[in-house]
Amino acid sequence: MASIQCILNTGNIMTAASEVLRSPPKSSTELITSLRSHIRSSPPSPPPSPSLSSTTKSPLYIPLPPTPEPLAEERSEYDVTVKLFHLSSAPTASHETHTRDAVKRVLENLGIETIDLLILSLPGINFDADDFANEDSTEDVEAWLATYQTLEELHQDGVISRLGISEFGTTRLEKLLPRTTIKPSVNQINVRDCCVVPKPLILFAKQEGIELLTHNDCTDILPQETLQNVLVDEFALLGEERKVMPQWVAKYTAVIRSRGVVENKGYIAMAEIH
Repeated sequence: MASIQCILNTGNIMTAASEVLRSPPKSSTELITSLRSHIRSSPPSPPPSPSLSSTTKSPLYIPLPPTPEPLAEERSEYDVTVKLFHLSSAPTASHETHTRDAVKRVLENLGIETIDLLILSLPGINFDADDFANEDSTEDVEAWLATYQTLEELHQDGVISRLGISEFGTTRLEKLLPRTTIKPSVNQINVRDCCVVPKPLILFAKQEGIELLTHNDCTDILPQETLQNVLVDEFALLGEERKVMPQWVAKYTAVIRSRGVVENKGYIAMAEIH
């Protein structure tokens, strides 16, 4: 049975049910809680029929195809940030396609043409407190570069103003930067398990003009088993014989610059159903 592309969205969680806003700040919990809430409050999505086969090109939307939620004020009033999580070790060409698809869907959802900052999170890359422990010399720099070059092209097209990466310590940066045309202006790292950013990384980032930001997002923001449970067990949206494989998640935030208020925040994800 051929795979089906499934697009999931949470809608604007800033206007969602109170259970979403009360959920823990952990991004994976926020994503699943808000997705469940949005599914419950939306018209039921029809399950994929047996006729969905290799000739089927249209994605399955859960809930139904989202209604755009355009920003209320002029685009210049907002800082729009997107963090794109690639979740699978798919072929490089797939990552490039996924990147463009994710960006397109966020733009359409917010009714905008540009993103101020896009931060790229690649599968299998985790930041470690000592800055070196998880930076294997055998890591596939070519795969990083191919995905990053898609962002460079979107930057050159005027779609993304600033590029960022996630979980890159000094060793990874030294591998990536010489190969880039447009250096990342931001490196977002998880310091959940340590209190101090390594000094070598601070010095290197300063030298290269890279802003260091911290976050508490989970690298595995949408675990396969969790999504399977949501769609199969709880909502019976898919037959039990199917397997759901998350491919990417785009977390977006639109902040009103003058007031520092988050007006629109949400998640869009893509999974393949096999």
